[in-house]
Amino acid sequence: MAPRISNRIACFVDALPLALGQRVLEIGCGPGVAAREVSRRIGSGFVLAIDRSAKAIESAVAGSRAEIATGRLRFLRVAIEDFALPPGEEPFDIAFAMRVGALDGRHPDIEQRALERLRAALKPTGRLFIDTGHPLRVRMH
Repeated sequence: MAPRISNRIACFVDALPLALGQRVLEIGCGPGVAAREVSRRIGSGFVLAIDRSAKAIESAVAGSRAEIATGRLRFLRVAIEDFALPPGEEPFDIAFAMRVGALDGRHPDIEQRALERLRAALKPTGRLFIDTGHPLRVRMH
């Protein structure tokens, strides 16, 4: 059974400017709780959720079988600083990250590489939202 959504994650997802049909990239998805909720809210849209941890991806996949079966949610093991759009994949409208070390200022070199990868993965009008506890801030337009 999929874990219930915490208040912190619910507040963050509520703050995202989600719309039906969007393409969304989640960075650092952990067990996939936010990815499943975003997928539910964007209807026929698509969520690609990534994490550098094989254990996190395994947990996310195990808890998301129904959503994965729709073709509107996929998980991929990759660090954001190494991410590239998979072949045939369209750019994303929105990317978001909650508590991701590569994007919180502690690792400037990794963060710079991650932002370069994100620029290439987002549509020209795409935006990156980062959890700061407020619950989010726009990092990139």
